[in-house]
Amino acid sequence: MTEPVDAPGAAHGDLNVWWRLGVPLVVAIERALFRVRVTGIHHVPLAGPAVLAFDHISVLDGPCLAAEVAWRRRRMVRFLVAAEVFDVPVTGWILRSYRQIPIHRGRNDAGALDEATATIRRGAVAAIAPEGAVNPEPGQLQRIRSGIARIALPTGALVIPVGIWGTHRRWSKSGRHWEPPLRPRLGLAFGEPIESKGDVSHQDDVDRFLELVREALERQLAEARMLAGDPRPD
Repeated sequence: MTEPVDAPGAAHGDLNVWWRLGVPLVVAIERALFRVRVTGIHHVPLAGPAVLAFDHISVLDGPCLAAEVAWRRRRMVRFLVAAEVFDVPVTGWILRSYRQIPIHRGRNDAGALDEATATIRRGAVAAIAPEGAVNPEPGQLQRIRSGIARIALPTGALVIPVGIWGTHRRWSKSGRHWEPPLRPRLGLAFGEPIESKGDVSHQDDVDRFLELVREALERQLAEARMLAGDPRPD
């Protein structure tokens, strides 16, 4: 099931010039690599803040998710990206041009979370993989980390769970793969938004919110697997 792209002019969105130039190229590459199936994309608002929470099975998750949201909803997606990647000359320039947010992994980077929170409050769409790192065993969610609560709860932004399945067929935790089929299916399943309720300073509220995120991600992951023609075995 693939939902149609909004008609041109239906929404101006918030894409800057780099996004408008780059997205058609990334979409073309994505379509060359995968047979893309998308459902629930209408849950991403045409304007205003939102947080996309996605399962993380490949380094291709972010580019594919950003490309579909930009192509279909005209929205720029801001990711928290490892700070060291910004030091790579060409890659760092691209990340800054596309307004991504650096975060220092392995330690409490309050500055990056504060920037993400401020960005959302200004009406942006941010994206975060609640599992943190790429999952070496796709299909079973890793521990849901508290970063998404620290971003979503203070802003009250809707959190949209996104299941992704198929990107690992080309680039998994262990590296790149080129086994047949030539173009495996890629499923992206956007789910019903979750309301961000609770006080981030209260652990019970955080735990309750993280459990809601986990349950929603599990549902969307199952739907993404169905889209990709690879349902979970009984």
